[in-house]
Amino acid sequence: MFEKHFEALCARYEELLLSSHQNEVILDLPRYRRVLTELSRLEPAVRAWETYRKVLSDIAGAEELKQDPDLREEAVRELAGLEERKAALEQSLRLFLIPRDEDDDRSVIMEIRPGAGGEEAALFAGLLTRMYFRYAERHGFQAEDISTSRTELGGIKEAVFSLNGLGAFSRMKFESGVHRIQRVPVTETAGRIHTSTATVAVLPEAEDVEVNIQPEEIRIDTYRASGHGGQYINRTDSAVRITHLPTGLVVTCQDEKSQTKNKEKAMKVLKSRLYQLYRSEKDAAYAEKRHSQVGTGERNERIRTYNFHESRVTDHRAGLTLYKLDAVLDGDLDEIIDALTAREQTEKLKALSL
Repeated sequence: MFEKHFEALCARYEELLLSSHQNEVILDLPRYRRVLTELSRLEPAVRAWETYRKVLSDIAGAEELKQDPDLREEAVRELAGLEERKAALEQSLRLFLIPRDEDDDRSVIMEIRPGAGGEEAALFAGLLTRMYFRYAERHGFQAEDISTSRTELGGIKEAVFSLNGLGAFSRMKFESGVHRIQRVPVTETAGRIHTSTATVAVLPEAEDVEVNIQPEEIRIDTYRASGHGGQYINRTDSAVRITHLPTGLVVTCQDEKSQTKNKEKAMKVLKSRLYQLYRSEKDAAYAEKRHSQVGTGERNERIRTYNFHESRVTDHRAGLTLYKLDAVLDGDLDEIIDALTAREQTEKLKALSL
């Protein structure tokens, strides 16, 4: 069951290892980076296969020792331990057989918007934005604000930012969907608990070579950036709005004082949205992916609930409830993400009939 797959994988690993020492590869920085990335991804599987082969060899040796009456008892004990280790290694190897999401190693663009609940939803969107920035700090991802629009009370109308680092998408892809908060809003005088929502979309960041945008396909408008209440935050037309004419996608950015930097950030978001759109068109199963990520923001659509009264966080997909709300909102998401990763692996293993 394993041999054909892992022998091919080991051959690919050796091929990449050889390439990583060739001058023409080393001097081509993007190619060299891709080679090193794939090597680091394949190495754990290669090492696990080598260990498994060693255990099989040890089992064969112990079986031979069983034939010697003087060594039989010791060989039986050794075999019991080896068979147990073999079973554990086979389970690990099954996980390496699971098809990887082609975007797992990518950085991500995240978009957060308030859903149902008015100003309380906007404040909740702000809490989620901070939570992801704190998660990035904990894991060494570089968080970069792309475009943020705030309300009068400091909530978020829209936050678009990137988390840059190897494997960011593999961790953050589970955050897509409707998040629900249950608490007494700061604007509530009667002390009643309200339910509000915010939507999160997670897009794999596209590379320039994958999304080719022609100048005639876009319209770029510039205008003066505005702050809270609409007042100007500078005197020049630094804000940028880019419209992709073939698809109608619109991206705006006004956070930087420089029009050039705002244009660069807006193009970064546009390319990621187009990459997602093009990928969806190639695979019918992804046709409504972005819509399914964010839903409509209604209260009955939710992937996770944050209950302040009980200091509880419940992820409804993983069936996991944690009573450490403050820690989660401070970026401690690993227990939830690990549970969702395990759930995904289990579902994929079932699909492979392994």
